[in-house]
Amino acid sequence: MSYVGPDFDPPQPHRSRRGPLTVAVAALVPTALVGWLVYTAVGDSGDGGGGTDKAAPASVSPASSAPATTRPSPSDDGKKPSATPTPTPTTSRPAASGPLKGKVVVIDPGHNTGNFQHSADINRKVNIGTNWKECDTTGTSTNAGYTEAQFTLDVSRRLRTILQEQGATVKFTQDGDRPWGPCVDERARIGNNAHADAVVSIHADGSAAGNRGFHVILPGAVHAGAADTRPIVASSRDLGERIAGNFVRDTGSAPSNYVGDGTGLVVRKDLGGLNLSTVPKVFIECGNMRDSKDAALLTSGAWRQKAAHGISEGIVSFLRG
Repeated sequence: MSYVGPDFDPPQPHRSRRGPLTVAVAALVPTALVGWLVYTAVGDSGDGGGGTDKAAPASVSPASSAPATTRPSPSDDGKKPSATPTPTPTTSRPAASGPLKGKVVVIDPGHNTGNFQHSADINRKVNIGTNWKECDTTGTSTNAGYTEAQFTLDVSRRLRTILQEQGATVKFTQDGDRPWGPCVDERARIGNNAHADAVVSIHADGSAAGNRGFHVILPGAVHAGAADTRPIVASSRDLGERIAGNFVRDTGSAPSNYVGDGTGLVVRKDLGGLNLSTVPKVFIECGNMRDSKDAALLTSGAWRQKAAHGISEGIVSFLRG
């Protein structure tokens, strides 16, 4: 998820004073330290799942769930936006018996592989409570053309399989089954209408080369218009901290070296998908697609499996308390 775009404004400049993140720092120090040690061992080679310094081509793994296509730059096609498709969250099969039986998890694969063909639709403004923003963006991609939308859908499907094996009912905001979108407000609404016990939005960043690592985005306290995150701030932080800690252990990736002060946690109030949520929800930026070493991980099917497992472990820990 590039910070350039409608739902992804640049983070505010770092301020020296300490705030609520101090608690998160203390909570994540042990696990982040383990991640940094692993990162130190493997970081120079970029190997966290069979990756190398060169980003693999889009078709690097047959396990990739979406066709490998290079994303053109979006442009307004001059057509009137078509009616927004009705949200139709999908559940691939009935939940099995297991420790998560009775729990509902909504997975939100960021962006959509078809967004670039529907620029007029995704550029129309929607209300996110604090202001109006574009419906969605195309997302970013590696230099070799492996798109964020392909990545998010692949990791999300792997994650769904793991959670369903533990008995959870898993729903998607989109499963490659719609031509574009959904918009950010619809994504939030799908989780809300499902009365989800947890929602995780899967992304990958599009920052500058040299910026590495993952970070989990938590909702800040927002109360404006249709947005009121105050009831979910604490529970979302709990969810995010558990995902971050398990992501470090399972992937060997370090917390971001460019946002989050080394905690792997970032609080934001400008994301419609978080602002409009009424259930515990976080975003995870799994790595930076524009850095060659991170890209080598993100394009590895083996590493994506580790990423899915780390996220699932965090969700399971949250749901089981």
